[in-house]
Amino acid sequence: MRESVKKSLPLGLKAKSYMDKGELVPDEIVTGIVIERLKNPDTKKGYILDGFPRTVKQAVDLDEALGKASGLDMAVYFDTSEKVAIERLSGRRVCKACGFNYHVKNIPPKKADTCDKCGNPLFQRPDDKEATVINRLKVYADQTKPLIDYYKKSGILKEVSGDLGVDELFKVLSKIFRDAKLA
Repeated sequence: MRESVKKSLPLGLKAKSYMDKGELVPDEIVTGIVIERLKNPDTKKGYILDGFPRTVKQAVDLDEALGKASGLDMAVYFDTSEKVAIERLSGRRVCKACGFNYHVKNIPPKKADTCDKCGNPLFQRPDDKEATVINRLKVYADQTKPLIDYYKKSGILKEVSGDLGVDELFKVLSKIFRDAKLA
């Protein structure tokens, strides 16, 4: 979705107006962006969707677009505490010039507020501000939780703790993908 916004594609510009307010982008816009992206040649051998689908309607529309009952091979749910989610999301910083991502705690730049790669200033995206993150989490609770049940019923849901550290989480995910023969 961010690629569509960055390229100022019509659906991307519509999505941006919602994202800047911390609201979920309407299903038809998000699904349209994803389906268009999945038509690119680099997805032929496989892909990982991050943050999509977010609603049951998006999941159903994706399944329909992919032409099969369960369009995905696996859905991974990162069960993350609210405290950790707020800390991680509101701590993200992005380089204005090259787009490289940092985190004030987990991946800090060598010099505060300055990109290690190109030396330009870092900024906090509007959708990463703490108040917006808190709103996003409320919207998530209302609109996204039913998706967990949807994928449980389809038998493709894997649940992992999103509170794990990076190294431990990598080990857990690697095992899940190996066991599913997706790695």
